[in-house]
Amino acid sequence: PTVSCELKLIMETAAEHERILREIESTDTNCIGPTLRSVYDGQEHGLFMDKLDVRIRNHDREIEKMCNHHFQGFVDSITELLKVRGEAQKLKVRTTNRRLQDDGKDELKQCRVQQRNIATTVDKLTYYPALLTLEQLEQTCLPRAGQYRFCSIMAENIPRLRTQIRDTAMTQLRDFLESIRKHSDKIGETAIKQVHAGHTATHVHALLTAQELVDFSPVYRCLHIYTVLGLREAFENYYRKQRRKQARLVLQPHSNMHETLEGYRRYFNQIVGFFVVEDHVLHTTQGLVNRAYVEELWELALSKIVAALRTHSSYCDDPDLVLDLKNLIVLFADTLQGYGFPVSQLFDMLLEMRDQYGEILLKRWNVTFRQVLDQDNYSPIPVSTEQEYRHYTSQFPQQDPELEKLPFPKKLPFSEFVPKVYCQLKEFIYACLKYSEDLHLSSTEVDDMIRKSTNLLLTRTLSHCLHYAIKKNVGLAELVQLIINTTHLEQSCHFLEEFISNITNVPPDTANATKLYGTSTFKDARHAAEAEIYTSLNAKIDQFLQLADYDWLAAVQGGGTLTASDYLVDLIAFLKSTFSVFTNLPGKVAQTACMSACKHISTCLMQLLLDPDVRQISLGALHQLNADVRECEGFARAGPVAGFQGDTLLLAFSDLRQLLELFTQWDWSTYLADYGKPTCKYLRVNPHTALVLLEKMRETSRKSNVFAQFRKTDRDRQKLIDAIIKQLRNLIAQHRA
Repeated sequence: PTVSCELKLIMETAAEHERILREIESTDTNCIGPTLRSVYDGQEHGLFMDKLDVRIRNHDREIEKMCNHHFQGFVDSITELLKVRGEAQKLKVRTTNRRLQDDGKDELKQCRVQQRNIATTVDKLTYYPALLTLEQLEQTCLPRAGQYRFCSIMAENIPRLRTQIRDTAMTQLRDFLESIRKHSDKIGETAIKQVHAGHTATHVHALLTAQELVDFSPVYRCLHIYTVLGLREAFENYYRKQRRKQARLVLQPHSNMHETLEGYRRYFNQIVGFFVVEDHVLHTTQGLVNRAYVEELWELALSKIVAALRTHSSYCDDPDLVLDLKNLIVLFADTLQGYGFPVSQLFDMLLEMRDQYGEILLKRWNVTFRQVLDQDNYSPIPVSTEQEYRHYTSQFPQQDPELEKLPFPKKLPFSEFVPKVYCQLKEFIYACLKYSEDLHLSSTEVDDMIRKSTNLLLTRTLSHCLHYAIKKNVGLAELVQLIINTTHLEQSCHFLEEFISNITNVPPDTANATKLYGTSTFKDARHAAEAEIYTSLNAKIDQFLQLADYDWLAAVQGGGTLTASDYLVDLIAFLKSTFSVFTNLPGKVAQTACMSACKHISTCLMQLLLDPDVRQISLGALHQLNADVRECEGFARAGPVAGFQGDTLLLAFSDLRQLLELFTQWDWSTYLADYGKPTCKYLRVNPHTALVLLEKMRETSRKSNVFAQFRKTDRDRQKLIDAIIKQLRNLIAQHRA
């Protein structure tokens, strides 16, 4: 019976040890202290340690066997790959690699958990017996031994031994805190790489976890010892206080962080590393840190992170760096979100940065557009071959069936800046699209963002650049080409609409979709160029008119026909040459410019007649001016530009023509008799104008008759002029009343 009882006891002990070992192997946390207490409550501690050593050796053999098994498969696979290296491009290496790793992933993970738990068990078994022995000595053995001196000495030393164990554990904890401070950067970098690998659908080999980078056993050991000593709360407070201090240091960015992407990367790595460690401690200890504590830390961190990023990103004026920073923030946010931390504020801040990114893009494209416009030759593009023609039409959606039919060499109607500007508009749209990626936005939101940014580019940046080019290129030929260019760009706007829709998958006719303002931008630029043409043309006409040198006291020449003044002949030649270039202008621009030029000439010639500084005008001078007006009328009648009906262009000179005919024909009786009637021959002659000119002629007559006042014909002419002046004044007075 005694043997039977002993055998039964051995079997029960073995079964209990086996149960404990299975629990250690299957537990996925480090909180296995309570499990081990039963080992020391029994009397077979040595037997359990032997059994544990055996189990460790068995697992080591299993791990080695499994690794050898998979390693041989890996070696065989590599050997096969080497044999078919010539066909390597056709192999799906990535898929094979992932399958090889996936085959042993779960088993390796379970083995690592078991190995880790066993290591933690051994570590705790080292300290726990010492504390248990001290407790048994103090509470059980020493009181039974009586009042011996050695008992009192041992009783006095037990608190000191406890303090020594506690201090040793605390020293190791401080070393641990220093270790995780140093390793936060590496831990964070590893965690972010894992998320990046998921984003790019690639596999990153041998990425270590936080537990593999940092030895967490000191914190578990210290927690366990302080718990046994009844000091758990003090330990928790100390740990949290120290980690808060480290958090403040981690969250303080370097002053030059904004200068390079690496500065931002180090900042994010350290923060991720800090919270990955806290998350690990949260899930592997019972209450050392809790969810409320971690969330409080994260709220503090989030506000400081957002503030730091707002400040430092505002210094950046490089769109490429902003784009890289945005991608880094997305990885940072996705990494922490994977650990359960809320990151919506980070994505809100990224939307704020989108506006800053857009402004930086506008500045860069302003420089680009200026360079394109400054370097343009403002001449139609010559193409000699089909290849050249296709090169330009691939850059710009040119659709002209008539031009297609023409043989080579031929010319595209626009200059180089048209395809260059169009390509830059597309590049800007691509740059906007890059920022919107991975922001968890809907396709409609992305489409709206791109369209609004493109509208800013069109209405602000490109519009200003075009107006700058219009003011800078005061040459008429350049202005004509600018009008042609903006017309073609205006016609291409619907292609830009389609381009945006194709990359965002949002139809352009979607309800509430933002429309591009390209048409109005190019139309406004064209109108500005047209106005500049009219202004520039008139300025050029003024330069010719400044050469006019009329002899206002010239006598009437008898016989022959007067020829036009030299300055006017040159002016007409210039206008003919200029309007020959206007044939390619769209719409009625050429007609408007021609009519404007003729009206300006007529107005200037009229002003010469009425100039207050010209006090005397002879009939001979009027005859010369009449010859000049005939030259202008001949130009108008010849039709310098197409599109005018009949003698429409002659109307520009009708005021001057009727005034000169009235004076050269001296047809005052008709004028005075028919004034005010719709059928009046001199309907466009204003009586005020006629009076001013007649008074200048009277002054001329008076000066010339000083020494011939007794000639009857001159006296009669003087009296006639005075009479007409009197009648004109009466006429003006009557109509004023």
